[in-house]
Amino acid sequence: MEVIRWALIGCGDIARRRVAPALSDLPGCELVAVSRVRSELAEAFAREFRARKWYADWQELLRDPEIDAVYIATPVYVHAAQAIAAAEAGKHVLCEKPMAMNVGECDRMIAACRANHVRLGVAYYRHFYPLIERIKNVLESSEIGEVVLAQINVFGRFNPQPGQPRDWLMKKALAGGGPMFDVGSHRIEILLNLFGPVRRIASLGANVVFDREVEDTAIASFQFERGTLGVLTVTHAANEPQDTLDVFGVSGSIHVEALNDGRMTVKTASGARVESHPSASNAHQPLIEDFVEAVFEDREPGVSGEIGRRVAEIEEEIGKGFHPQTA
Repeated sequence: MEVIRWALIGCGDIARRRVAPALSDLPGCELVAVSRVRSELAEAFAREFRARKWYADWQELLRDPEIDAVYIATPVYVHAAQAIAAAEAGKHVLCEKPMAMNVGECDRMIAACRANHVRLGVAYYRHFYPLIERIKNVLESSEIGEVVLAQINVFGRFNPQPGQPRDWLMKKALAGGGPMFDVGSHRIEILLNLFGPVRRIASLGANVVFDREVEDTAIASFQFERGTLGVLTVTHAANEPQDTLDVFGVSGSIHVEALNDGRMTVKTASGARVESHPSASNAHQPLIEDFVEAVFEDREPGVSGEIGRRVAEIEEEIGKGFHPQTA
């Protein structure tokens, strides 16, 4: 059986909980090496996930001829530099979201991968949720009729203090933006997947509660080319957690109370029904499986660099309406 020999650049929380287990355990994958600035932590991580090599310097890792592909799990501001260097070293690239700090960086990543004949994917893993595929099927069946409005809420209290894990997400130069740029990017990809290209965008973003460099709350509204309107609301400040998706059509509606749970209610004139379409226990597994198949089949991944670029383009437009000063 063909095997892709992987390296993991970045050994944070998501890498430990999802990425490294998938790269270690999936057929067709071998986790060969990891990189982390502190060598002793890189070694500990490598031993935990049975990787044979570890590096403090990711550039040295990229010179390793035994590596076929890299998974980039570092802060957003270094994605472009690492992805471009990996492509120039002949490695396929699967990059955490958001893809990059801006559209220009996305373009350079795409160009480098094309020039060096390697694949580029972005880790919008919800693209592969069975629930999302089922919603697409319901929409295409016209069971709820023409879609009028889609609404997504993503609420989660989050305000790490300096020195705490993930405090870099509060720094615009490192993260690019607040919750709209971070968790919001996942939902933008979902909206594009379900409803297609966007025609118009309006937005508001501000620091309603917290005093920091990036917004704590934001709203973006869309009109898709098909005519459907959409609203995406994100916040780090509200106490009540939410991760909802509601789709309203002229003949019915779809309601998802918790996107990661895989349950939805479909309401039509004939009544309501509840369906369950749970995702994989490791949500990154289908993403990585698809990427491996894309390499072997010489095709674009399901979430390509072009999709990552489209999300970045929308994020740039949304950001024009942000004024992250405190109220």
